[in-house]
Amino acid sequence: MSLSEDMKEVAFKAKKAARKISCADGSTRNGVILKLASLLDQEKEFIFAENRKDLDAAKARGLDSARMQRLEISPAVLKYMIQGCNEVAAQTDPVGEIEKMERRPSGILVGKMRIPLGVIMMIFESRPNVTVDAAVLCMKAGNSIILRGGSEAIHSNLALASLIHKALESHDLPAATAQVVAVTDREAVSALLKLDEYIDVVIPRGGEGLIRAVVDQATMPVLKHYKGVCHIFVDKYADVAKAVDVVKNSKTQKPGVCNALEGVLVHEDIAKDFLPAMATILGPTVQFRACPRSMSMLGKSAIAATIDDFGYEFLDLILTVKVVSSQDEAQDYMARYGSNHTEVILTKDHERAMRFVREVDASMVGVNCSTRFNDGGQLGLGAEIGISTSKLHSYGPMGATELTSTKFVSLGNWEVRN
Repeated sequence: MSLSEDMKEVAFKAKKAARKISCADGSTRNGVILKLASLLDQEKEFIFAENRKDLDAAKARGLDSARMQRLEISPAVLKYMIQGCNEVAAQTDPVGEIEKMERRPSGILVGKMRIPLGVIMMIFESRPNVTVDAAVLCMKAGNSIILRGGSEAIHSNLALASLIHKALESHDLPAATAQVVAVTDREAVSALLKLDEYIDVVIPRGGEGLIRAVVDQATMPVLKHYKGVCHIFVDKYADVAKAVDVVKNSKTQKPGVCNALEGVLVHEDIAKDFLPAMATILGPTVQFRACPRSMSMLGKSAIAATIDDFGYEFLDLILTVKVVSSQDEAQDYMARYGSNHTEVILTKDHERAMRFVREVDASMVGVNCSTRFNDGGQLGLGAEIGISTSKLHSYGPMGATELTSTKFVSLGNWEVRN
């Protein structure tokens, strides 16, 4: 068969499997997820060995350290994957839930039932742990999934897929419920993106170039976020020492991810205290792209910012710094240069904090916390399939509930419409 025909067969199997898992009861779906958690622990040496093949090949190709870090399945990453499985299995089953029933004047009862989306296609780069997170969330929500990871993680993804298939088959569900595309040719993605008769939604997770390419080609709806340009506004009523800690965590804990901090806005009334304190702690490792008002307070780690630095996703130990005269100016800046991902205010003033929460538009708006908390696991979803910065169909991290839709249900007593 041709590549196009092969991908059509993958999509056809996924559509067929979606009907089977959508009808499976919650205990069966949870059983699959818990079995997978057990297999991940039992087969960890196999997982590490397959992941090592990808790491060795990536190193030989000269992959940068940030991408190498995302590619690695370390013991800590595997532990987090297992924890995610257990947390998702413990969550309330969203499928079949009825949202309020009310009686209409006609006599019928009307409500909404939560239902699976159907077949989800996930396209992602580097992180093989996404294979497990995405599969688990889709199974919890009664969906089937087609997974297309980057070629750099092919051994890891296929190894994890083999364990997912074992878990599914142990509960008499088809392996096609979660398929990893074994073909690394990019034409495979192009072929799948044309199969809207089988695939209900596609979720790209990676760099802006990947996401825009998917949006351009897809014939089905796309849940997406283009960039993670996250900001913190250090208000004049912030606690300087605590604010430095939050900024440090947001920027340096994991700079190559979408919820890492990219820009800090500092109220002019606190700048002379905050900026030197931040420079002392972050300066040895972080380069500041500074506005003219902040340059003199940041020391040797600062260089002059250009207009291109504002709104840029560095994914590196680089931070734009701008002094602002008011909360209005900070919020205007976020509206212009943010990406609707994560925006945070650091302040001890409740009224200013609540104004920020009401007025700022982002998938997570935070008060006195790190931007790094915009993560499905941290927000109570157990895991996430991605973070949507578009408001249809979901806004923010997407867990199992976000991978469902609703249908109307009407219950009558032989009523007819007048």
